[in-house]
Amino acid sequence: MRSLAIGAVAALVLALSLPGLTSALGPYPDLGGCSLFPNPPASLSPRAPSLPSQAAWNQNISKAPVAPNSATTIAYINAHGDNFLHPDFGSPRAYGFPYAIVGTGQPKLPIHYTAYGSESDRGPFPVPANAPVEGGQGSDGDRHVLVVDRSSCVLYELYRAFPKRDGGTHWNADSGASWDLRSTELRPDSWTSADAAGLPIFPGLVRYDEAAAGKVDHAIRVTFESTRDAWVHPASHCAGDTANPSAPSMGTRLRLKPGFGLNNFSGPALAIARALKRYGMIVADNGSNWFFSGSSDRRWDDDNLNQLKRIPGSAFQVVKSRARPRSC
Repeated sequence: MRSLAIGAVAALVLALSLPGLTSALGPYPDLGGCSLFPNPPASLSPRAPSLPSQAAWNQNISKAPVAPNSATTIAYINAHGDNFLHPDFGSPRAYGFPYAIVGTGQPKLPIHYTAYGSESDRGPFPVPANAPVEGGQGSDGDRHVLVVDRSSCVLYELYRAFPKRDGGTHWNADSGASWDLRSTELRPDSWTSADAAGLPIFPGLVRYDEAAAGKVDHAIRVTFESTRDAWVHPASHCAGDTANPSAPSMGTRLRLKPGFGLNNFSGPALAIARALKRYGMIVADNGSNWFFSGSSDRRWDDDNLNQLKRIPGSAFQVVKSRARPRSC
């Protein structure tokens, strides 16, 4: 038998631990030395508005100014759907976003775009043919595929992705994007990604390991049923259903009010609630009101997560952003 190169062996060992190759989702491999985008400058005031770059994901906005239209935006959101927070992950195991971690030597596969190719990043991507798909391999939903290459610290994301083996193994996807996790750069204005807002998905997921350790130190992805035909950086794209300026734009930053009490929260739910105060949420897509995103992981405890469903939308406020909304 021909011996494998060291890089290929490492890739094989890592691939054998991927959630797509096991019956249970979680625990996942770690990110190695990769961070999820750079932190804001150390000189940034704690009272600064939300940043217009990918560093916004890691920005503490607990003391940032409240947007002038905060009350009307929260009222608009609550008038157009459910008005309580809802974790969009937990049981069953397929609920939430699965992801894969790959390393050196992972083969790259061509990506054939079927809808938004002009706004997508060209392949090939190091996305395994058996990478886990949101909702499961047989789903007919958004079918997001998220892969982090921890050897290069690049994130790859696909929307409506289907593995194909006709004419050579490849992926068909409506859209796709790659993200250098060491850079704060945005996508070009008006470009989508694997998400309607043109944002990355993975950095906005609540992952079990961080919540269980008591420290979720980034903003969280959230969806709303009615959004404005506009985006605010770090978003770059919109898919709204109204021009009403009270509706949330893609990229809008929200936080749990500083005075909201957390004495009745515990475990991972408490860590998430604290993050909602410190880092808040970023509007990333259209979907059910106040649904926020997390990883697919068999270890989530639904009874614990249900504590978060007691938080009303009225307990949130819109944070002022440094950038102004841009219309579609």
